Amino acid sequence: MAVNSNNEQLKQPLKKGCIRVILTENVRGLGDKDDMVEVRAGYARNYLIPKKVAVAVTPSVLRQHEEIKRQQQHKEEKLRQEASARANELSKIKLVIGAKTSTTGKIFGSVTTIQLAEALAEKGVNVDRHDITIEDPVKEIGTYHAKIKLYKELSAQITFQVVSE
Repeated sequence: MAVNSNNEQLKQPLKKGCIRVILTENVRGLGDKDDMVEVRAGYARNYLIPKKVAVAVTPSVLRQHEEIKRQQQHKEEKLRQEASARANELSKIKLVIGAKTSTTGKIFGSVTTIQLAEALAEKGVNVDRHDITIEDPVKEIGTYHAKIKLYKELSAQITFQVVSE
């Protein structure tokens, strides 16, 4: 977030029973590190702040946060460029995953993100399985798509084919 958006966010009224916090690490479903988010007061007070996952927004914390954000902007741009290059590389990869199937082509079980991460590792690309999202359930042989989260809102789409072993 830019500094101006933090100030604009502070001017907006809070929902009843909510407070603003700045995340100190990535929280799935809530936001990324250094994001200012609005959460329920009890969630912040009982979980986020004691676990040191977030800090409450005060004027001094906000000034520190803005200074850190200014310093990190050029680093973030470099990371975005690297993630974009990696997205281009990943989108060119075609994976073939073998699965045990019945005579009708139905898979016993399903293809999971673990299998995709292992197949990518065999191609020399290390991706955390938690960053992979399979768009449709994989229950029979065919061609499917999956998204890989690379950096904040930047993701790559890969195509993989499921074949009978």
